[in-house]
Amino acid sequence: MKWSEARVQFPDRWVLVEAISAYSANNMRNIEEFSVINDYKDTKLAWDAYKKHHSSEPSREYYIFHTANENIEVQEQEFIGIRGLR
Repeated sequence: MKWSEARVQFPDRWVLVEAISAYSANNMRNIEEFSVINDYKDTKLAWDAYKKHHSSEPSREYYIFHTANENIEVQEQEFIGIRGLR
């Protein structure tokens, strides 16, 4: 799905998406195509769902966006923290 389609299908909603096609350039993650997992009115519900999906499938790319935004932007940041013991 393209962002313009998601904005029409889920107006004024938070959407949890999984990137299907994406690439990195200039410290930005460009998401070309994605699938919408679910939509939410409340951002807390969207974040709870994000955490659940990310913890069960950490190698997949999940994002939350609000469809009021005309474009989606994901800035990549280098991880500088300490990972916990496993």
